[in-house]
Amino acid sequence: MSATSRKSSASGGGTFTPLLLAVLVMISAVAVVQVKQHNRTLTTHLDGMRQERERLQLEWAQLQLEQATLAQHGRIDELARRQFDMVDPLDYQIVADGTAGSPAAAPEPPQ
Repeated sequence: MSATSRKSSASGGGTFTPLLLAVLVMISAVAVVQVKQHNRTLTTHLDGMRQERERLQLEWAQLQLEQATLAQHGRIDELARRQFDMVDPLDYQIVADGTAGSPAAAPEPPQ
């Protein structure tokens, strides 16, 4: 092998490697940009989900407070008296009956 043939083969292989590295660097740069954009999108989505969670937690607390207010004994008693004409039973209206299924007649109130 002569000196000129070694020189041409060395220079031919020398231009391929830098070109390959340049292409790989460009591909890597594009991949970095895509990953960063995807990360930004996910971060924005995460922030939105956190805000939604906070809104739902606030709504849940308000609903629990409303339920506690609606379930107060005084309110239930008032609704039962008004809507169903319920009253407190008198002593002579309370009947203890051991037989189930047959209604016991209430004694007449004393005059």
